[in-house]
Amino acid sequence: MTKMNKEMLKGSTGTLILTLLSKEALYGYELIKQLEQRSGGVFALKEGTLYPILHTMETEQWVEAYWIEHGGRKRKYYRITKEGLKQLDLKKKEWHVFKTSVDSVLGEGGPA
Repeated sequence: MTKMNKEMLKGSTGTLILTLLSKEALYGYELIKQLEQRSGGVFALKEGTLYPILHTMETEQWVEAYWIEHGGRKRKYYRITKEGLKQLDLKKKEWHVFKTSVDSVLGEGGPA
């Protein structure tokens, strides 16, 4: 596996988190593990990276947090909001334009 430049990952991390939360509510460790698993290990976030992103998303009202006690342990879960779904749709559209443009420049996407 090729090690990814952290700067390349920065712009897409929020979109990936919102995508996972659009499928189901998750707590932080689950988010980290799912990102890592679904990306084949490319997205291996640390808690110190994930939680500031989630807190920003809470402030923007893209996600909301709630606590669930399971087996005597309390876990903070995150779920996407209606505003978060709108934001995710915008981010996916932006990603499509970006990816198509980069592929065209690199010669991967056919003629521009």
